[in-house]
Amino acid sequence: MSKSNDRMVYKRGNEWINKANGNERISSTHATQKEAINSARNMLIKSGGGELTIKGVNQLIREKNTIPNGNDPRNIKG
Repeated sequence: MSKSNDRMVYKRGNEWINKANGNERISSTHATQKEAINSARNMLIKSGGGELTIKGVNQLIREKNTIPNGNDPRNIKG
């Protein structure tokens, strides 16, 4: 079962889709895969991190990345 923070980037027609796993609605559409990946990565950072799945043109999983939380509240000296 995927967490709600997980996101997927895939191609649909002539556009690249950024969508949260488990949602029916698309978060954003982009002209290039790079733009969609950057958008998904930024959304994950802001929402506390998660898993980013990137599919290629052939719809096969090409890459998976774990994105950490962007706001680390710990202030550890070291």
